[in-house]
Amino acid sequence: MVEHFARKLGGAAGAVAFGLALAVGWGCAGTLGAGPVYQYFASPDPDDPWTGKIRNWQVREDAGRATPAPEAGAAVAGSGGAAAPRAPEGVNLRAKYSSFRAQSKRALAQELSEWIQTQAREHYTEDGPIDHWATLEETFRNNGDDCDGLELLVYHFLRDLGFGDDEVYRAIVYRRSDGQHHMVTFWFEDPEDPWVIDPTGAMTSGMPRMSEVPGWVPLKVFSESDAFSVRRHALARSR
Repeated sequence: MVEHFARKLGGAAGAVAFGLALAVGWGCAGTLGAGPVYQYFASPDPDDPWTGKIRNWQVREDAGRATPAPEAGAAVAGSGGAAAPRAPEGVNLRAKYSSFRAQSKRALAQELSEWIQTQAREHYTEDGPIDHWATLEETFRNNGDDCDGLELLVYHFLRDLGFGDDEVYRAIVYRRSDGQHHMVTFWFEDPEDPWVIDPTGAMTSGMPRMSEVPGWVPLKVFSESDAFSVRRHALARSR
């Protein structure tokens, strides 16, 4: 059948088709067979020529995260020992990247704040006489929860999208006027004054900083692995 198909095409085209058919094989009903199946995570061979280059980059990349890179225009020794080229005057790619990254994170967090409060109108449910802190899976399974369940959507969303483990925490706050407790997400873009994302709007709407929400006091911040108590600065207590 393959030879007949090649003869029908004739000439060079027939030879190419015949060769292709032999290379990839023919499946049932005359269709091309499946392509190659890859094992994407096999261990490299001992003499793999890319191993050293990849490892060299991994070490330098990891070190770069721990050590601030030099300012734009500073000489940096490359793989060949030559100084890195200077950036054009007035152009600072690092600053542009940092600014764009910060703006994008804020825009995303703002959008998330609006979205979760919209969802809370439909999916907020009271716990009843016993306050049960739901897991994320329980919140999905029950199609909603109160503030501590809905807040998990915010907390996990930010973590899943790359907000740092040291930036995003669950937070318990209380209202001075009546002692009402509430669960929100804190995003510590500023370590001294976090952004507040309130899943239900009981504390605030939008995304203000904690210092901009009068009447509420932070009590605890925690994650899956850490838990901290919030204490006022000694200077603030003395005023």
